Amino acid sequence: MIEAINLTKSYKDQIALNNLNLTISEGEIFCLLGQNGAGKTTTINLFLGFIEPSAGKASINGLDVASNALETKKNVAYIPETVMLYPNLTGIENLKFFSSLAGFHYGNEELSHYLSKAGLQTDAHNQRLSGYSKGMRQKVGIGNALAKKAKALLLDEPTSGLDPKAANEFSEILKELSKSGTAVLMATHDIFRAKEVANRIGIMKEGNLVSVIDASSISANELEALYLQTV
Repeated sequence: MIEAINLTKSYKDQIALNNLNLTISEGEIFCLLGQNGAGKTTTINLFLGFIEPSAGKASINGLDVASNALETKKNVAYIPETVMLYPNLTGIENLKFFSSLAGFHYGNEELSHYLSKAGLQTDAHNQRLSGYSKGMRQKVGIGNALAKKAKALLLDEPTSGLDPKAANEFSEILKELSKSGTAVLMATHDIFRAKEVANRIGIMKEGNLVSVIDASSISANELEALYLQTV
């Protein structure tokens, strides 16, 4: 569902991503760990089509992102560190607007269903986003992924700034999405969150994917030790 083949991005003499090869299947959660500047966000941005590769290919559902930007966006939902939503609109109104951009037109009852499925409490559905916490805004982002029927979900530091309860709720929602077949690629600094949710974990350093680990084969403490040793 998500695939990189010799994917490379350079800026003049600086290589931001070097020859990445990665395949993420339907229903798999893959977490990228690494310091700032390691290439995590560059990887996400290449899959989103925000930037073009210098070499190689990023593909979503078998389609080259660079040459099929509009088509691949239909299959993708994106949740950045700070979800960009309209503060003067309600949760339902935001979801209606963003799902309509993807060609979906739902009634309020259906929109409310998606927000509830994303874990947002019912009494918040018709409240303005200006009163939402970060965790609540992230749930609207998940609701949008559900409403779009996204086959791939890309996340860049989505749990940064969340309190432990909200971060745990977010992790549980990701697991439920993966059970429905959504492929998830998440860039994060949170080693323990990665261990909790991922099927596989990659460690990046200076634009290179230097390790890929089966999450079930390593403890959180062992993963932390490996990460510190690597970076």
